[in-house]
Amino acid sequence: MNTILILFKNYSRVDLGLLVTRAVFGFFMIYNHGYGKIIGGPEKWEKLGGALTNLIGLEFLQTFFGLMASLSESLFSLFIMFGLFTRLSSFFLGFTMSIATIKHLMKFELPEMAIIYLTFSALIIFSGPGKYSIDNLILKKFK
Repeated sequence: MNTILILFKNYSRVDLGLLVTRAVFGFFMIYNHGYGKIIGGPEKWEKLGGALTNLIGLEFLQTFFGLMASLSESLFSLFIMFGLFTRLSSFFLGFTMSIATIKHLMKFELPEMAIIYLTFSALIIFSGPGKYSIDNLILKKFK
């Protein structure tokens, strides 16, 4: 155990925690939710987009909103994993999870996973990606 602590002695525990959190949540979002939706194509996107358009009455935008939800759960989750455009990507994922939460509540279902991913998104929006992220590398270059 001391060897592990020595290896990470010079690393910030908070930044290391953010890296692990981003990697784990991002991976599972892509693997369990995003990949199947993004490769599902327009038919899948239209069905998925209905969750939002049925709430706000814009049925003609179903495919667009479904594509955006699919991107949030796949590409933007990949960005979160690597810490690229992290806060913006987390915002889109959080918005998607808010809609998923509302959809489940309207069906009287427990939206446990949607709330967990929504909480994760809020954490990353408020804390940022941490020191070990592409965003941080880019920021260092411009300073």
